[in-house]
Amino acid sequence: MKLTCSFDGTLTYILISVIYWSPGPSQNPVAIQQLPGVSYGMTHQPPYNPMQAKAPVAPGPGLYHSGYPPVSSYQPGPQLASYSTPPGQPLLTRPQIAGPPLHTPPQSASPSPGPRMPLAQATPPPPAVSSSSYYSNLQQPQPNAQPWQYNPVPAPMGTPPPPNSMSSPPRGPVANHLNPPSSSTAPPPPPSSSTAYSLPQQAYGSHSVTQPPGPGIPPTSLHGYNQPGRNMFNILARGRYCQIHGPGQAQLSPSLAALSLQSSSPEALRVVNLLQDRNLLPPTSVPAPTPCLPHDLQKVNCSPEVFRCTLTSIPQTQSLLNKAKMPLGLLLHPFKDLSQLPVVTSSTIVRCRSCRTYINPFVSFLDQRKWTCNLCYRVNDVPEEFMYNPVSRSYGEPHKRPEVQNATIEFIASSEYMLRPPQPAVYLFILDVSHNAVETGYLNVFCQSLLDNINALPGDSRTKIGFITFDSTIHFYNLQEGLSQPQMLIVSDIEDIFLPTPDSLLVNLNECKELVQDLLKSLPTLFEKTMETQSALGSALQAAFKLLSPTGGRMSVFQTQLPNLGVGALQSREDPNQRASAKDIQHLSPATDFYKKLALDCSGQHIAVDLFLLSSRYCDLASLGCISRYSAGSVHYYPSYHQQHNPAQVERFQKDLKRYLTRKIGFEAVMRIRCTKGLSIHTFHGNFFVRSTDLLSLPNVNPDAGFAVQMSIEENLNDMQVVSFQAALLYTSSKGERRIRVHTLCLPVVNSLSDIFAGADMQAMTGLLACMAVDRSVSASLSDARDALTNAAIDSLSSYRHSVLTIQQPGLLSPACLRLFPLYVLALLKQKAFRTGTSTRLDERVFAMCQLKYQPLAYAMLMIHPALYRIDDLTDEGALNINDRTIPQPRVLQLSAENLSTEAAFLMDAGTVMYLRVGKNCNPIFLNQVLGVPSYAAVPDNLYLLPELDTAESQRTRAFIGWLKDQRPFFPTLHVIRDESQLKPSFMQNLIEDRTESALSYYEFLLHLQQQISK
Repeated sequence: MKLTCSFDGTLTYILISVIYWSPGPSQNPVAIQQLPGVSYGMTHQPPYNPMQAKAPVAPGPGLYHSGYPPVSSYQPGPQLASYSTPPGQPLLTRPQIAGPPLHTPPQSASPSPGPRMPLAQATPPPPAVSSSSYYSNLQQPQPNAQPWQYNPVPAPMGTPPPPNSMSSPPRGPVANHLNPPSSSTAPPPPPSSSTAYSLPQQAYGSHSVTQPPGPGIPPTSLHGYNQPGRNMFNILARGRYCQIHGPGQAQLSPSLAALSLQSSSPEALRVVNLLQDRNLLPPTSVPAPTPCLPHDLQKVNCSPEVFRCTLTSIPQTQSLLNKAKMPLGLLLHPFKDLSQLPVVTSSTIVRCRSCRTYINPFVSFLDQRKWTCNLCYRVNDVPEEFMYNPVSRSYGEPHKRPEVQNATIEFIASSEYMLRPPQPAVYLFILDVSHNAVETGYLNVFCQSLLDNINALPGDSRTKIGFITFDSTIHFYNLQEGLSQPQMLIVSDIEDIFLPTPDSLLVNLNECKELVQDLLKSLPTLFEKTMETQSALGSALQAAFKLLSPTGGRMSVFQTQLPNLGVGALQSREDPNQRASAKDIQHLSPATDFYKKLALDCSGQHIAVDLFLLSSRYCDLASLGCISRYSAGSVHYYPSYHQQHNPAQVERFQKDLKRYLTRKIGFEAVMRIRCTKGLSIHTFHGNFFVRSTDLLSLPNVNPDAGFAVQMSIEENLNDMQVVSFQAALLYTSSKGERRIRVHTLCLPVVNSLSDIFAGADMQAMTGLLACMAVDRSVSASLSDARDALTNAAIDSLSSYRHSVLTIQQPGLLSPACLRLFPLYVLALLKQKAFRTGTSTRLDERVFAMCQLKYQPLAYAMLMIHPALYRIDDLTDEGALNINDRTIPQPRVLQLSAENLSTEAAFLMDAGTVMYLRVGKNCNPIFLNQVLGVPSYAAVPDNLYLLPELDTAESQRTRAFIGWLKDQRPFFPTLHVIRDESQLKPSFMQNLIEDRTESALSYYEFLLHLQQQISK
């Protein structure tokens, strides 16, 4: 080995030119999976083809009718398998309940060609009429479940061992926690308790979870009906309503139990003729529908900001779901910043002995010592410690514990939930320092942002940090305590990468902060004269993997060009002449499996990779994105980034980077979603790796990540009144605490199509369909995805017309709850991810697909259907008052040029970007007092910041725009545009109700839907 050293007064260079280190066998337990589409022992059947002629097929569990295969995008070829199960331990799955249950195993969003549908004609012209046939999935019994944790949880102290067989459903006197039974005198409280309860914690964000009712809230009846002299309650034991023996407690009459939900939701089923009623947008944002549950249950139900279902009324059978022709799935935002979060510290975390469900507000208490699981109906014992309520400091009222009063709660886990000591917060930054990267100027912004926020990085005294830079060689930085200045170590042999000084490249941040700050101050000037144009990104990632493997952590990669050297090198696949093609878009899948395989290796070592792509040229995001997609990382894209030529992007990068560096983070996380017996999860969407049938591996989890799952009904739910879903996220906090965040959602079960339609959530349906369409675009073709989206709107409205409406009327009819669904589908067809005939860069299209799969629903909907406001006449009428600030609330306008005027100013909020369009004849008062210019001609071409003027109009406008920006975790760029601006076409493309050269107008799209439904 030959070492060459040099010194320039600020940094020591060591050139390592000869390398003889050889890596040993991989220790990552990830193996190659079986062929795609044949996983988890399931017999795969071909997906439903919406282009086939209608033919009856026996109803049964299956994918939604739009025909998307149960696989996701981003990688051709063989999938990689889940982690090996420890010897003697079966796969993690739901246990057997009175016989082996059937399972429809989920499939990871790992790409797979799968059975390909015949190519369909793109929209427009109108696609063929859709089919109503479905296929059934064949399932095989799965072994009994083990606790979803790193180590099995031993039985809590003082708890008798579980019986050998399952307990039968309660049949005698039963009570739930909302209406508990009378009990004998409780024993005195214990002298001390190991349980601690912290009041809801303050956290980022302005949204809170639904708060629990206080003690003694009277029970209410189902759907608001009361019998004279009787109080109603809901007992969740196989959905049966049982009588409580005690004063003032009564039984729900059979007639009330059988009431249709339709009686409580007449507005949702109001018939709307879409061809006549054009102004259907509400004046403000579209609210999430409220499940039709008894008041007591709805008060403690999970917030729709965290947990949302496409159907808030669950069909009793799969055949009924097939007849409704609407997708069934969940959308989750599990690690969302919450303003209030109850946190419980207890030596006993109460869970079902059978299915391992966490105790929640929807379980039933038979008495003080027994509770019934609301997912598998197992009767469990109440641990002695659970009898004590840390909030009221009382004994003998387990139904008033915070775990049973909050649908969202966080536990501080004990050592039983740890396979190893909690890992420290470890941050490794991999920086492109090639000539192209230096030209963009991003390195100055990055180093200054990290210097400004280095004390705000989440962590504790164990926090570690490290840096790697790369061009055609790999540069490591020795930051060991005791050095007078950082030391650069250069590895020139990128084919067989190794770590020159493994023990000094990741250092304790508190102990070596001065060296880290010195490095950040010198990095921007260190490479300012470089002429190196090559990029060995793959080798840099391999080096980073070796460095982080012993501990796990977060890898932040900053890349500005197409990798063109060493492993993972890519070649340009984009043809600029095909950007506006109306034909199928090519190269949406990766060019190599290198980045996916490396991501799975990272996932096995609890490493997540976040990618920041800052480039004006093609970088093949379809390939590079896999490194984040399969390691539970995130992708940030800044097209045409340049420090001088694009200041708006620079500001966005600065704000996003500050949020990224300082936001909450969870390490070595796993998440499992459970559901009531009879329901099954079969496909996941998001950034993760599926470790087992329903366990997601999340090396890092952040508060800006969303997930979606598709579901089917395996067994009839005829004997149930409600079903529940529970998402449990086990993670290590940046402070080294092992925590479990649990969300539980309860929804009613219905047996009529009208009730199913009344509970439809059109925004959740749109979000789930967008995820499915992304997978469809990659596994089949973009035209297939577009036609399937169109058919989703056709099928749902056709089912409503032919199966729900009793009196047939002319026109295109929709229930009020689905009145915006066709508009959202058209918006998806015109969205950057799926549009054709409009010039769209391939990387921008792929990034839009990544956002649809990864963003929580609230943020994704703005990207799908922007909000348009008139803002030159803002007033305080109807304004909000937040923190002594007055926030005007202008009305949301239809996205059509009909609503624009040359005499006004309009703000379009498209999620990641905002446009403030100023008309030629705009009021001079607005121009002067808001924009600070005397006339329309004086409006600058590149204005992206509103001046802070001391006028009422300026304060109102800035308050409203600032309030909109505060509703999301990322920073949207604001562009003030005129009719002559280069960005005007981008603004006009978002007017989705108008016709373009390549796409139908909203009215024409409605006529097309009517034509297909009438066939």
